[in-house]
Amino acid sequence: MSVTHNFSTRDRNHWLVPLAVVTGVVMLAGWFPFSALIHQQSQLDAVRSQLSAVQRQQASLVQQAKSIDTKSAAIQLAREQYQLVAPGQSLIQVLPGLEDGQLPQSSGDPGLQPLVAPSSASSLVNSPTPSTTTKSPSTSGFVSRLVRTLEFWR
Repeated sequence: MSVTHNFSTRDRNHWLVPLAVVTGVVMLAGWFPFSALIHQQSQLDAVRSQLSAVQRQQASLVQQAKSIDTKSAAIQLAREQYQLVAPGQSLIQVLPGLEDGQLPQSSGDPGLQPLVAPSSASSLVNSPTPSTTTKSPSTSGFVSRLVRTLEFWR
């Protein structure tokens, strides 16, 4: 009889080991932070892509720095992008003129006024007397608005 009793105990122990393994796997799967690992992996992928973009920018900037390493290239860059000039030089900016059919803007900024045609500019320089300029009725100064308002007294 004791042989039968050993057989049933061994048979019972035979089922306990797989049951313990399955229980351990279920507990590990239930408590293991899979979602946190997936989220962290996506964050790592995003950081890797940002890092590679920064490395590409760095390589581009290093290449650009090598291309403007000479003094003449630095001077050209300073003139083109930053409007810098050497000591003793002056910077002249040519503003675009108005096209046919456009009206001049009425702000008091002289930079927004239409440009003088080159043919009439030479006559202005050669004339001994200063030319008088007439204000356009669209000037928005206080005095000109007051004069226009009081024109009915004439």
